[in-house]
Amino acid sequence: MSSRAPSTGLPTIIQGGMGVGVSGWQLARAVSVTGQLGVVSGTALDVVHARRLGDGDPGGELHRAYAAFPVPSIAERVLDRWFIDGGKEPDEAYRPVPMFDTRPVRARQALTILANFAEVWLAKDGHGGKVGINFLEKIQIPTPHAVYGAMLAGVDAVLVGAGIPTALPNLLDRLSRGDRVAYRVDVEGDTGTTEVHLDPAEWVPPDPSSAVGSRLDRPAFLAIVGSHTLAAYLAKDPDTRPDGFVVEAPVAGGHNAPPRGRMTLDDSGQPVYGSRDVVDLDKMAALDLPFWLAGGHGRPGGLPAALAAGASGIQVGTAFALCAESGMSPALRDAAVRRALDGELTITTDPYASPSGYPFKIADIEGTLSDPERHEARRRVCDLGFLRTAYERPDGSTGFRCPSEPVEHFIAKGGRPGEPEGRMCLCNGLMATIGLPQVRAEGTEPALVTLGDDAPAVVQALTAGIGPRPWPAAEVVQLLLGEG
Repeated sequence: MSSRAPSTGLPTIIQGGMGVGVSGWQLARAVSVTGQLGVVSGTALDVVHARRLGDGDPGGELHRAYAAFPVPSIAERVLDRWFIDGGKEPDEAYRPVPMFDTRPVRARQALTILANFAEVWLAKDGHGGKVGINFLEKIQIPTPHAVYGAMLAGVDAVLVGAGIPTALPNLLDRLSRGDRVAYRVDVEGDTGTTEVHLDPAEWVPPDPSSAVGSRLDRPAFLAIVGSHTLAAYLAKDPDTRPDGFVVEAPVAGGHNAPPRGRMTLDDSGQPVYGSRDVVDLDKMAALDLPFWLAGGHGRPGGLPAALAAGASGIQVGTAFALCAESGMSPALRDAAVRRALDGELTITTDPYASPSGYPFKIADIEGTLSDPERHEARRRVCDLGFLRTAYERPDGSTGFRCPSEPVEHFIAKGGRPGEPEGRMCLCNGLMATIGLPQVRAEGTEPALVTLGDDAPAVVQALTAGIGPRPWPAAEVVQLLLGEG
């Protein structure tokens, strides 16, 4: 079976870029060394690194990667601010990271660039395999600095979903040339144009004798889409045309595209997807761009079926989220596997949980936010703010609100009454899932686990094909290729 797709030079298997931190550098590297595309999650990577530094950087891997950054003074300033030698006390809170706004402070920008550089650098270290990075279009403000950091480390592919990423091709083109960029940010009610600016020369001064700081390799761009209509829209204009697509079905984990048309819920309160939500693969093929199928293909037989349907390969999330190198807390990973083997694991597509407005998959794991009592008992707080919505205030300035923040704050900022109902704090919940929960006076933030609808079947397939857990990522790849 061929292991490379046409046009982009990317492999047939793409490991899902699962955030926050589930797809860390360890997982991406383990997949990449097999010849497939390992992908790190760029979501909230700055906070992930700040908290790892706050834990004392166990193993010293971040220090090792930061030492490779082309401007040592930037790495030194980040370490001075965030590193705690020996780590914080278990009952001590992590140092807060300033939330992004449309004029982010330079220290936050530096942390973003460095974290994305280091994560990709570690994933690529010591081998010649390809590594990608995944971002959410919904989280726009840190994107230019995050992409720039990843490109400084030689990232091979950038994948973006949860929105319509029309600006990414131009962003990659300009950063590869070392040009100054202005990246538009969506602001509700904005009568003008709100932008985030980045000048590469202000971070890494141009060096005529080196590609670093001047021209950078331009990574492939894959747009994650849920419909052939969106794919056709992006492909028709050279300014928005990606190098390929990941076509994600509604059964995939994490955020899902909402059903087309009016939202209808079934008796269990989950969105109903119909024939309009089935992607026409013949129309995808007619766009003459490679595409990978995501959602429901992460077990034996999935890859041959995708190739037979005209796809270049598959993107796999759940199987890798449950493997040994996953960033998910081992206790949560084991609980999910155990419940799946016992026939008790349920996955719910919650239309309201995510502040983004997109449906979100939630795995039923005891002690997490999937427990309604645990969710209701959590005090509402918004101190990470990645999924906030920017809006224009009456005075023309830009404000931010989140339906998961305290309800009175959301309403005072012009939010619609009723919108906060059922919302969860994904930012804090997903940070807890990878073992980096914030500690508060009332207790530690609870975790939130997301997996694909087929998680029980994936666990059964991995158990039958590989054996008892933990499942090394390399053996998962072999099983998916039919070599296990």
